[in-house]
Amino acid sequence: MYTRDQLADHARALGIRDGDVVMVHASVRAVGPVAGGPDQIHLALKDAVGETGSLLMYASCPDGYDEVGRDCHPPDVEAELLEKLPAFDARTARSARDNGALVEMLRTWPGVVANDHVARFICHGPHADRLFATQPWDLPFGRGSALDHLVTLGGRILLLGSDHDAVTFLHYAEHIVEVADKRLVRYQVPVLEDGQRVWRWCSEFDTSQPAHASWPEDLFRRITDAHLTATGNAGGRIGDARSHLIDTEPLLADGLALMRALALDPA
Repeated sequence: MYTRDQLADHARALGIRDGDVVMVHASVRAVGPVAGGPDQIHLALKDAVGETGSLLMYASCPDGYDEVGRDCHPPDVEAELLEKLPAFDARTARSARDNGALVEMLRTWPGVVANDHVARFICHGPHADRLFATQPWDLPFGRGSALDHLVTLGGRILLLGSDHDAVTFLHYAEHIVEVADKRLVRYQVPVLEDGQRVWRWCSEFDTSQPAHASWPEDLFRRITDAHLTATGNAGGRIGDARSHLIDTEPLLADGLALMRALALDPA
């Protein structure tokens, strides 16, 4: 059984430093048993980045809030969502279940801040104002998003026992890479305007599948694994979880390069 102090020491041994801005992808189960329960995991990571550092995670939204208009539901289901779904509240809505348990634990921790969008990120630490200084409604993972600001801040990504195909940061690369024929999708979100629930259209380069017809389903895994190999990043363990710490700027460069190459020649 691991303690909070042990997990913080493991994170420091992996390379996390005081003042770091770290985007976390985590599998609670992979860490193993933790004295005091799984909240101790994000508390240990906050210990590792210190009072001057911040944790960022992708919370997204509950089912339904970014689905109307995507043609992913039959008409009767979509009609029911249009009728019944309450307005989205970034402060109180639960995290998407697919994003793991730790993000919801962090989201509900005192002092955590969220950006006001269904493409929702949460931050614990002093960098929240800079990470969420701007948030475009359309293309919410692109220029001006929390992911854009993460790069500017010299942010890092922690894969804590998580799937290498689930690196949300690479949606930023999808959004800004300049290649032709990326898939643009539109959907409607229920929001409050002047106290009334209204449905507002939003557009993004498709994050539910590869945004270009020439990109493989496991594109993010290919980018991440190739980057880890090229940089000799063997990782380490936090608790029982196989983990890697990755700098955003070189990962972005590698991601953009592979996306461009595959768009021109998918072989």
